Amino acid sequence: MRISEKTSQDGRASTRPGLSGPASRRLPVPPRERKPALAALAVLLILGGALATTLLVMRSGDRVSAVRITQQVGAGQLIPQTALQEVQIADTGVDYVPWRFKDQVATTYAAVTLLPGTLLTQSMTATTTDLVGPGRAKVGLSLKAGQMPADLRSGDVVQVIYVPATGRGAGTAQQKVLATAARVDGVGSGRSGGGLVTVVVDTSIAPAVAQYASSGEIALITLPGVK
Repeated sequence: MRISEKTSQDGRASTRPGLSGPASRRLPVPPRERKPALAALAVLLILGGALATTLLVMRSGDRVSAVRITQQVGAGQLIPQTALQEVQIADTGVDYVPWRFKDQVATTYAAVTLLPGTLLTQSMTATTTDLVGPGRAKVGLSLKAGQMPADLRSGDVVQVIYVPATGRGAGTAQQKVLATAARVDGVGSGRSGGGLVTVVVDTSIAPAVAQYASSGEIALITLPGVK
C-alpha cells in the first residue's frame, strides 16, 4: 500500500512545521562577554566621586574667626582697635588674619588703604610707617564749608593750597600749593559744614600751613587717584 502526501485545496503540498521559515533561519546568538575590569573601574569612579563630594561638604563646614575692617584706614595709619570686627568665614586656605591676633593688629599700620568690609590679610599690614617720623609733622586745620571736600575721609591724599583772603594784600599775594600730596590723618565735624582736619606734611612747610590755617587761608583738594 503506497502512502501519498495530502495536498491542500490550492494544489500545493502542505509544509511541515519546524522545517522551514524565518524563525528556523536565525543565526545563533553568542553569549554576552563579561568585562570585570570595566565594571570594577566604574565602581571605583563612583566611590571616588562620592568621597570627593563628602570631603568638599565637610571642608565647607569648617569655619574660622577672622578680622574684618569696619571703617576706612588710610595707608600708613595706625589700625585702630575700633576698626576691627570678628567674622566667621570658610577655611579656604587664604592668609586671613585670625581674630585671636586682634591686639597685635592694633599695633600695626595699614600698608594700603583699608576700606570697610575688607577681610584683613598679612600683606595689608606693616610694622613701620613713613607717614610720621623724621621730617614729618601733623598740623591741625579748622576749615569752613567750601575749604574742604564734603566727603573727605581719613587716609585721603590731598593738596594743601594757600588761598589769600579777599582784601588782604590783594595784588601781591598769590594762590600757591603748599603741599602736593599730604595725607589726611583725621577728620572731625565742625560748625557750618566745615571740619577739623589733621594733615601730615613735611616739617619744612608745617609752620606756614599752621599760620595760613589760623587766618582761614587754607583749602584742601583731594586726589582720588592717589592712595
